[in-house]
Amino acid sequence: MSAQGSVAEIKRDKPWIIRTYAGHSTATESNKLYRGNLAKGQTGLSVAFDLPTQTGYDPDHELARGEVGKVGVSIAHLGDMRTLFDQIPLAQMNTSMTINATAPWLLSLYLAVAEEQGAPISALQGTTQNDIIKEYLSRGTYVFPPAPSLRLTKDVILFTTKNVPKWNPMNVCSYHLQEAGATPVQELSYALAIAIAVLDTVRNDPDFDEASFPDVFSRISFFVNAGMRFITEICKMRAFAELWDEIAQERYGITDAKKRIFRYGVQVNSLGLTEQQPENNVHRILIEMLAVTLSKRARARAVQLPAWNEALGLPRPWDQQWSMRMQQILAFETDLLEYDDIFDGSTVIESRVEALKEQTRAELKRIAELGGAVSAVEAGELKRALVESNAKRISAIEKGEQIVVGVNKWQQGEPSPLTSGDGAIFTVSETVEMEAEARIREWRAKRDDRAVGQALADLEQAARSGANIMPPSIAAAKAGVTTGEWGQRLREVFGEYRAPTGVTLQTVTSGAAEEARLLIADLGERLGETPKLVVGKPGLDGHSNGAEQIALRARDVGFDVTYDGIRQTPTEIVAKAKERGAHVIGLSVLSGSHVPLVREVKAKLREAGLDHVPVVVGGIISTEDELVLKNMGVTAVYTPKDYELDKIMVGLAKVVERALDKRAADKADAEAGVPGAPRRNEGAAQVF
Repeated sequence: MSAQGSVAEIKRDKPWIIRTYAGHSTATESNKLYRGNLAKGQTGLSVAFDLPTQTGYDPDHELARGEVGKVGVSIAHLGDMRTLFDQIPLAQMNTSMTINATAPWLLSLYLAVAEEQGAPISALQGTTQNDIIKEYLSRGTYVFPPAPSLRLTKDVILFTTKNVPKWNPMNVCSYHLQEAGATPVQELSYALAIAIAVLDTVRNDPDFDEASFPDVFSRISFFVNAGMRFITEICKMRAFAELWDEIAQERYGITDAKKRIFRYGVQVNSLGLTEQQPENNVHRILIEMLAVTLSKRARARAVQLPAWNEALGLPRPWDQQWSMRMQQILAFETDLLEYDDIFDGSTVIESRVEALKEQTRAELKRIAELGGAVSAVEAGELKRALVESNAKRISAIEKGEQIVVGVNKWQQGEPSPLTSGDGAIFTVSETVEMEAEARIREWRAKRDDRAVGQALADLEQAARSGANIMPPSIAAAKAGVTTGEWGQRLREVFGEYRAPTGVTLQTVTSGAAEEARLLIADLGERLGETPKLVVGKPGLDGHSNGAEQIALRARDVGFDVTYDGIRQTPTEIVAKAKERGAHVIGLSVLSGSHVPLVREVKAKLREAGLDHVPVVVGGIISTEDELVLKNMGVTAVYTPKDYELDKIMVGLAKVVERALDKRAADKADAEAGVPGAPRRNEGAAQVF
């Protein structure tokens, strides 16, 4: 038999769903992007929503300022959702939506559009992430307190199990836990504890049909992360699958093996993408993808890969295509899918998997003793543990104990031609927000206000009575209710919530270098008091990992630090700076909205008579935007390349010293009566 004939007879496994995580600016532009990616061979959609959509605000709300269309697509009403999926047949599509606090609402809009297309909702396939508990620990797009949030998660699960049986109503998302610094054991145990909390909530519902529980269990999927520790990540995924099967049988009595299967999608690690030598990220992404595809018994059902340049800014379609081709080449050009699990029988793999399982069982027991995942979140125990793990990771990189090529080892290299030239990084136009505001005003003007009012009244009634939130949400979507109106009505019923920051006096870190501590002590002597730093997170950006680590290291070097967590308005930040007598303000913005938000903070400082307080900014900030910020008067800009926290602390001390020198010089000029004395520049705004 010819070699060609033998290859033809080999039975290949079906490849995983190939996705890219995409969405930006408007529904129209995102629709073009989706249709383009599908034409290139993508087999599923993964929708990224902007922060106002994720947190239940309309584009014209005060808190949406600067955030519209930045980290995803703005979806304010049924018209936007209709446009987003124009010419995309939802009956044939597998759609993943990264949405949590507003998951019932976005799913309602999706179902309404599917009905308009004539697609039976019972046939729809896809996923709503809908993992609100991990939002309190990592990504920060929560809105309501834990109890009503869990109730909304439960409502989506019960509704889809009955009416949209092919839909995954929840992706237990350990992805963002790893991004927040979780160890493999923390990622395993926290995710499984979250799944248990949700399943117990569903099972304990008084109207729940116990006979449907195996179906509920089988529709819970996971969304995980894969980092650079290749062997550990393979073992982690095998441990995940085995522990899930164990929980299914021992805790819930699931006897059908098919119902116990661990099903997961993955996006590989973005935390490890580097601004320095960003072309190295291509190799990192490939290696991380192998960790979730090589082991057949723990292979991902869907894979989406970040682009090589996401530490620099939003990827372009070409950058996403490059990551998509990586998946296609592995799935269709290699023989990976022709074999059984290649790791079965490996003593190294089996030993590591058993060790991870044993440690995870112990951590799950500890979480149970704390009252379960929700109680542990409310007490701040899990968040503090994540902050401590992240501090250890950063310290290991600073000390060179964890090598990152191009960052703390082999830093010298050739300039990358991939990052040069106009359009090297995609940016969202500032006009997107103004256009979104105009569109939503037009939408409100054309709808039936009576129908909207009745739909919102029915929504509130369901929220207060405990009825399932999905039917009135779908009715509200069809009536023309907006994302902000849905969110506001539920805020009025459930209230809002601010999760623990994990930054406490008890949080253990690796400390700071003596040089940095001495410098801050000297600064304190000059000031006559302890130097005061206010760390602010303006806007809706919930990625707080960097702000937390800055606050902790500043505490360790001797600053008096104020950090109140995410989602602060510029007015609140300035008021806190005034109250605390801040000597320097540090703003952290990772959503791309740094320019308008910093502009507003600076304006509020002038109004409050605090223009003399220096402002530094950290985030994913392009060279062009760095110049814009400096022209606004920002004294220092920090980006992902600034990984040495002690150097940042030294930089902050110098920022305060220059501000003191400038004030002293201005005072001397004024006392000398120098006419028209020029205001001295604060010195070249530096990146430390």
